[in-house]
Amino acid sequence: MEAQTTPKLKKPPKPSKPITELWWFFAAAACVKLLLIPAYKSTDFEVHRHWLAITHSLPLSQWYFDETSPWTLDYPPFFAYFERLLSIFANLIDPQIVHLQKGLDYSSNTALYFQRISVIFSDLCLLHGIYRLTRKLDSTRQKLIWVLVVWSPMLVIVDHLHFQYNGFLLGILLISLSYLEEGRDVMGGLVFAVLLCFKHLFAVAAPVYFVYLLRHYCWKGFVRGFWRLFILGVIVVAVFAVAYGPFVYHGQMQQVIHRMFPFGRGLCHAYWAPNFWVFYIILDKVLAFLLGRLGFNIQAPAASFTGGIVGDLSPFAVLPQVIINGKLEGGGI
Repeated sequence: MEAQTTPKLKKPPKPSKPITELWWFFAAAACVKLLLIPAYKSTDFEVHRHWLAITHSLPLSQWYFDETSPWTLDYPPFFAYFERLLSIFANLIDPQIVHLQKGLDYSSNTALYFQRISVIFSDLCLLHGIYRLTRKLDSTRQKLIWVLVVWSPMLVIVDHLHFQYNGFLLGILLISLSYLEEGRDVMGGLVFAVLLCFKHLFAVAAPVYFVYLLRHYCWKGFVRGFWRLFILGVIVVAVFAVAYGPFVYHGQMQQVIHRMFPFGRGLCHAYWAPNFWVFYIILDKVLAFLLGRLGFNIQAPAASFTGGIVGDLSPFAVLPQVIINGKLEGGGI
């Protein structure tokens, strides 16, 4: 009589860790981005290549004064330090990439591949931010957010075709938000202060952060609340001191601010777009059109209000001109 044997139960497969699955999402996106390396690139490709050259070839005291190219350095210091770090590796790969004169409009394959791949590697910051922000969510919500962020068509277009480092910066923002979600408000505020020193466009979110931290972290009684507000203030000042301190030491803060907020590029350019000036410009355009239709002789400006190069400015057609430091401001050419 054959002995009866009990069938062996198969062990259920081990559930994959979220970080492992997220790496697969990132790897798939990276493969697509690698295929796009030879594709279209905008003038921002040369802008960032030239910033590599500025930060590598010149001492820090000259970074915000250099005018070798029209594409002058106009991001906050932490981003300049980031470019300086990248320039070390660029110099090892191809020294002409970081040459101030010989590198102008240099777009060899080595420059193309280095800069494109540097954006892909910088997206690791986005990967870390999205992981921190979603690690406590259920699997369905996690994957939905991963698809929307890691596979974002707009990030691919802006960063990996047009050429920017927005994924890297967005990652810093997500890291800050993840700390706020954990109740670690001080760390969240510190990381956001760091982000502001990378790109001042994010200043539009500063009032939201201020109100949230004031209500959620500082609103704990008068003495305790004032003390916490003081701590936050010290942290923010410390971050800005690290970023801007060397330029204060060299007496260059006015030049740095002038480069970061160049009215000469047009009041509607980049970080001006979300504020009052865009409505001022649109109103001028509408009035010029309507008055022209009514028979008035209106000389509408030919230049773009969103031009990227500092230069001579066309006046507004109807509304009063904007005077900054005795100079006429309007749109860039």
